Amino acid sequence: MSDSLPLAKRIRFGVMAAAPDRDHARSTVDAVAGWGYEVIWSGDHVAFTGPISDPLLQLTYMSALRPELTYGTSIYLLPLRHPTPVAKMVATLDRLLGAGHFIFGIGVGGEFPPEFEACGVPVKQRGGRATEAIQVIKRLWTEPSVEHRGRYFSFGAVKMEPKPATPGGPPIWVGGRAESALRRAALYGDGWMPYVVTPKRIADGLDFIAREAEKAGRKIESFGTSFHAFVTLGKSYEAALDVAAEHLSKRYAMDFREPAKKYAVLGTPADVAEKIAELIKAGIRDIGVDAICHPRDRDALLEQFAREVIPLVRSQWK
Repeated sequence: MSDSLPLAKRIRFGVMAAAPDRDHARSTVDAVAGWGYEVIWSGDHVAFTGPISDPLLQLTYMSALRPELTYGTSIYLLPLRHPTPVAKMVATLDRLLGAGHFIFGIGVGGEFPPEFEACGVPVKQRGGRATEAIQVIKRLWTEPSVEHRGRYFSFGAVKMEPKPATPGGPPIWVGGRAESALRRAALYGDGWMPYVVTPKRIADGLDFIAREAEKAGRKIESFGTSFHAFVTLGKSYEAALDVAAEHLSKRYAMDFREPAKKYAVLGTPADVAEKIAELIKAGIRDIGVDAICHPRDRDALLEQFAREVIPLVRSQWK
């Protein structure tokens, strides 16, 4: 783990959650809060292999039900949208949630090209668009008037008011594992959200981010880290792997058994706690639990994780 980045001291646990309708939203936030989780994360796709709702709208509604929690996107596909209306929506959401209650996790996507075509965005431009969009958004949140002339976006002077509640705007955590994503996090991000990576790659990535920020002369005062964890609990590692491989293969329309072995957090509560301890040692401070199982078993898995895994982890990391 890099000692050069100012990472949080405290470990938080959150849940990847979806709210397909009002009843599900209410039951989800009440259960998550009751089990002791602190963050609700929501994913994003305009179109995907299965149904998925807009994350900003979901999180806004959920936050009204449980305003004490923190909410975040994991991740919002920024290249699919123009940064100006995104800046407006997120600033509004940040004011409604209250300062410090929203994390704007962004990424470039690309694993489902049809949604880029549907949005009129060339998939090969997604990295450059994301980098430029972050710069535009941060300027709109902090400057009284903004004029921008860039490669992908160009507009004359506009004033965007009111500003976000969080000073400087909510933190933007950058998703991705490619070198370009790490450099984006180093130069413009307030955190990093690695996905399907090993603990070693997390530690190496944080070292890279620290070096790139230093080379650019950027002084980072605080830096967030979150890991989207595919979690399956079972009576054994093999039993959990079978369940995870089945459901992840359906989600991603590919054979996911080998990636599940390498990247998922699987097994008994003790197995899972040990793997999470490795992630924390590598530099992760926010664990986003994505319960990989049959939908009918999801609540039971999340409750068991909170009851049996979190105490094991906290006994090692206080």
